[in-house]
Amino acid sequence: MTDINIAIIPGDGIGVEVTAAAWEVSLAAAATCNIGLSATTFPWSCDHYLKTGAMMPANGIETLRSYDAILLGAIGWPAKVSDDVSLHELLLRIRKEFDLYANVRPHKLLPGVTGPLRAENIDILCIRENTEGEYSGAGGRVHRATANEVAIETAVFTRQGVERILRYGFEMARKRRKQLASVTKSNAQRHSMVFWDDVTRQMSVEYPDVEVRSYHVDALAARMVMFPETLDVIVASNLFGDILSDIGAAIQGGLGFAASANIDPTGRSPSMFEPVHGSAPDIAGKDAANPIAAIWSAAMMFEHLGQPELAARIMATVERVCARGIGVGSAGSSQGTHYITNEILLEIAR
Repeated sequence: MTDINIAIIPGDGIGVEVTAAAWEVSLAAAATCNIGLSATTFPWSCDHYLKTGAMMPANGIETLRSYDAILLGAIGWPAKVSDDVSLHELLLRIRKEFDLYANVRPHKLLPGVTGPLRAENIDILCIRENTEGEYSGAGGRVHRATANEVAIETAVFTRQGVERILRYGFEMARKRRKQLASVTKSNAQRHSMVFWDDVTRQMSVEYPDVEVRSYHVDALAARMVMFPETLDVIVASNLFGDILSDIGAAIQGGLGFAASANIDPTGRSPSMFEPVHGSAPDIAGKDAANPIAAIWSAAMMFEHLGQPELAARIMATVERVCARGIGVGSAGSSQGTHYITNEILLEIAR
């Protein structure tokens, strides 16, 4: 029997509820595949910050390093702790210190899910650079709260960082429909984004079998809405990938289906998997969150860990449940976390 050891960080708000659902489904599916799962749950969250003064312990990164992967719920509760504290001291810290440079977000219409567009054949993989770019944190503020206040935010792009995320995008495109859309705003950002375009052209020589097109981010955003079926793999900087993947979530039926992976392709560090719907404090504790994004993220985790049978088992079950109208459309928003989860568990047991 294969044994997999997972670090679970439920986090804040609905993260607690959907992570519990994802893990319950994972255990049930793993039992059918003769795979042993174990986990340790860490209470790191905004409540933990209020109690201890830290989002995670000083040795948190080293604690996580011994696990095969990390399953995260959601981080943030602005009424309790400022987002710039909660995100930078936990979520972004894990991403950067483990060098999880590939943020992967699938945008696909599951059976039974009707998105807001007329298109029915949506299957896009959005790959976002995850450790530098516009979210590098380089900059500062001076003369705060005065008429002379200055705020500077510097985007940092390195050749290593751009090459490796583009290479990851090319490799993913090679495994799919062999189409890559590289996204910049090089007509306005004449240094960093022209550099990104240059590196894209240079690397495309290594992948003659992949069709490469460069888009300005505004044009690509319009294409995602008007002609999503023409897109396969999108690769973009930290900021642009963040924004475009929210469009992707919208066209695939909503944030309840928005799964993601934060991956270290070298395998030196544990990768982290999370739904991207946020903590939604307004519905926390109300059994109102759709757990499918978290369950889908767990399936991505097992695929990454070399367990394609388990990943496929989970996703096939989710698809059959969605095809019956469970967790989708206007009805899905009122069915509740426990109901949707129980229907998936019953389907696994069949």
